[in-house]
Amino acid sequence: MMIAKDVFYVGVNDHDIDLFEGQYIVPNGMAYNSYLIQDEKVAVMDSVDGHFAGQWLDQIKAQLGDRQPDYLVIQHMEPDHSSSIAAFLEAFPQAQVVSNAKAFTMMNNFYGLTLEEKKVEVTNGGTLNLGSRELQFIFAPMVHWPEVMFTYDPADKILFSADAFGKFGALDIEEEWDCEARRYYFGIVGKYGVQVQAVLKKAAALDIQTICPLHGPVLSGDLSHYLNQYNTWSSYGVESEGVMIAYCSVYGNTAKAARELADKLTARGCPKVVVADLHREDMAECVEDAFRYGKLVLASTTYNGDIFPYMRQFIESLKERGYQNRTIGLIENGSWAPTAARIMKGMLEGCKNITWMENGLKIMSALKPADQAALDSMADELMK
Repeated sequence: MMIAKDVFYVGVNDHDIDLFEGQYIVPNGMAYNSYLIQDEKVAVMDSVDGHFAGQWLDQIKAQLGDRQPDYLVIQHMEPDHSSSIAAFLEAFPQAQVVSNAKAFTMMNNFYGLTLEEKKVEVTNGGTLNLGSRELQFIFAPMVHWPEVMFTYDPADKILFSADAFGKFGALDIEEEWDCEARRYYFGIVGKYGVQVQAVLKKAAALDIQTICPLHGPVLSGDLSHYLNQYNTWSSYGVESEGVMIAYCSVYGNTAKAARELADKLTARGCPKVVVADLHREDMAECVEDAFRYGKLVLASTTYNGDIFPYMRQFIESLKERGYQNRTIGLIENGSWAPTAARIMKGMLEGCKNITWMENGLKIMSALKPADQAALDSMADELMK
């Protein structure tokens, strides 16, 4: 696939994978993206997962014909992008590897590659001349590893963005960018909003017409939607007006309260109500929705003097990713000593700019007609 004159896609699709990074369900697989720039010198941008090294190398050879790559640029050292480096050097022994000091340390740690004369070490703001193009390197530490860097090609106005702007899903399947990009962002990059904001400011100074991430499709045309989404996500802003209700329920009583609250919100004209059963739904999608909407209701039964394990996992996932700038309401259930509300609130005390709802609900075993007034008060407050 041609991206620009003399710039080509040479990545691969993985439909064998079921869990990305051992935890994220990827029903539509994953793409491991690599790009090739043919100038007076030839640069390959990143490698691919080692399981696909042969396919990747065949695509490079087919594109180049009798030519040989001069450089392999490594922007990110996670093995899904770096575990074919050794195979590349075996296939193209004259090529040099271009990266930064932290990446070269990781290369040795992962693969025992010291490289010596094959190493071209670059610094933040450094360049690499290919002939008519001079690539510029922009360090992006902790987006989402410390060695990450972006590469800008001013001739074609292309930003090679490492894992930023990536998404779950292989490229031979059509699907909406936002949903899987959002789940990818909050699952993998979400903790590092400050660092993403910093690199977005650097990117704002560049004339970018195309973004080439290491996962997901090449982004071109009007880039404002993608840039705005990343700005919202990384600043922990509210993307969509609405309420998420996340619940854990053992015998269905807490679930009934969650669903009745949702019905009351819908009847009052709430623009979007998302109800998540934390026992059964993909936790990464639940986390994604908690960051998407501005208001969250947590509903849990008391369990062994604590909260239900899936609720604990959910809250810990929010905390780990810097959950903030939200309104939160609480529903608790307990047959003899309800403690869930106190524990849920305590777990989130360190989160920034949380507005706690004045109205909540305490259920003693089962929802009763008298509890409807509390649910109505919660719904009214959530609609303000």
